[in-house]
Amino acid sequence: MVDQQRVNAAVPHAVGVSLKADHYRHILDVKPSLGFFEVHAENYMGAGGPPHAYLEAIRAHYPLSLHGVGLSIGGPVPLNTKHLARLKQVHDRYEPGLFSEHLAWSTHQPAYYNDLLPLPYTESTLDQVAAHIDQVQQMLGRQMLLENPSTYVIFEDSTLEETEFLHRVVDRTGCGLLLDVNNVFVSATNSGRSADEYLAAFPVDHVGEIHLGGHAPDEDEHGHPMLIDAHDRAVADPVWLLFQGLVERIGAKPTLVEWDADVPAWPVLHEQAVRAQQILDNSAGQEVLHAKVR
Repeated sequence: MVDQQRVNAAVPHAVGVSLKADHYRHILDVKPSLGFFEVHAENYMGAGGPPHAYLEAIRAHYPLSLHGVGLSIGGPVPLNTKHLARLKQVHDRYEPGLFSEHLAWSTHQPAYYNDLLPLPYTESTLDQVAAHIDQVQQMLGRQMLLENPSTYVIFEDSTLEETEFLHRVVDRTGCGLLLDVNNVFVSATNSGRSADEYLAAFPVDHVGEIHLGGHAPDEDEHGHPMLIDAHDRAVADPVWLLFQGLVERIGAKPTLVEWDADVPAWPVLHEQAVRAQQILDNSAGQEVLHAKVR
């Protein structure tokens, strides 16, 4: 049953942040001006306790975007139906305005990995990903968004570029896309490719949400520099530039600032959200200007 005391479930074309326990009390006391909060579904699959009590209270004032991290959409085995059922319980309980998952796999037989692992872009992979998305959308009774991954290797047996793969998935399933700009920059840097060219080929007409996050510098076993999608620091300047260019191209979308590790004090996270919102607002102003010029 819909809780009539909740705000509308629809996520606005504004900026939100990841909801973290460190900030529960501040959010309820201050009720900061934000478009939405995003939560990881797996953190709320228990029946009750303080996390649910806080989330119920926050949901009364803000719409939610529900982000899954454990379905293993890209895995070669059938989806775990028990996990999918728990996901539906969380989904139905909180009525999120958006739901998303990753183009990745994270399980093998009984093992659950703590990483979102890449997959080769082949016809057989396309078949299994499409089948899994169809299953999720049918179970939840709604469209899901599929997030582009951060990658560290390129598979030799891939026969499709990632952007073409995403085009084909959308055509097959009717899903939408979550465009993670930091993932684009990380993957492009690690592969020696162009982030701008990737974005130019991305099926942006199907983007339902944008993610921004921080990445960490590292190196591979040969000492070559690489970037890790760490979500443990502020958004880097090159990612801000890519985001600005993207918004100028496609307009404002629900935009999330992700910060999942080494979670900072609220003012630090909120400052990142303010910066992202300014970019969205400037884009809206430009759209009005262009309309007047025409």
